[in-house]
Amino acid sequence: MSHNRSAPAEDVLKVAGKCKGADGPSASSVLKGAQNAWDMLSDEQSRKHINTGSADLNNILGGGIHCKEVTEIGGVPGIGKTQLGIQLAINVQIPLEYGGLGGKAVYIDTEGSFMVERVYQIAEGCISDILEYFPYCHEKAPSGQKRLKPESFLADIYYFRICSYTEQIAVINYLEKFLEEHKDVRIVIIDSVTFHFRQDFDDMALRTRVLSGLSLKLMKLAKAHNLAQQNMGYYQCTSTIRRNTCRLGEDILLTSGSTPAWSALKLQ
Repeated sequence: MSHNRSAPAEDVLKVAGKCKGADGPSASSVLKGAQNAWDMLSDEQSRKHINTGSADLNNILGGGIHCKEVTEIGGVPGIGKTQLGIQLAINVQIPLEYGGLGGKAVYIDTEGSFMVERVYQIAEGCISDILEYFPYCHEKAPSGQKRLKPESFLADIYYFRICSYTEQIAVINYLEKFLEEHKDVRIVIIDSVTFHFRQDFDDMALRTRVLSGLSLKLMKLAKAHNLAQQNMGYYQCTSTIRRNTCRLGEDILLTSGSTPAWSALKLQ
């Protein structure tokens, strides 16, 4: 009987060892990806952050929105999630000379709440702050001066309007190719990640599986392309930040901001 029990396990190991490419990593590639804890800590401490525009929020998040991580911002409608998403799409573009990342942004809009006029206003405000806090750097950085125009900020936001959960799945699957072609993208914003899934999915178990699959893909993309991935969502409960809590499919995703892959914050 023990032999019968072990046979399936042996078959699984044989198949797993042959898996490559899109079907999954081979055993050798997994072993090659091993890291020691010191390297992991050094990598985490050296990661870049995107300024949220709020000192208090930066402190809560450990310096701002982390690259190589997925951060979810939750809160009731009208609390400012879209405003924060637009602000980050602008702030990620602040030139290196002024303490920014000098990157570009991808904005995936599932609710139609993205307002170009508001983006322009936020870009103007960001430029005004740069000129105020970095007057001497501005005089010595001609390359930065050319970028300090609202139209330049707007031109570096790649916008996707999503009207169904099938479109959302397709765009997220397409992101890997898009990011390969646009290596200067440093943040991907989804506003909001669960909107169409709340509307069109009655099967909670299926919704959980689909969203879990999307979350794993987003985490992989964030790490591979040094991205700060931000998802917006509604929180339909009253709670504070908790550690290592994940209930995908119920519009609730709460983890500590220090987790390596996914962090979340509820706005109140």
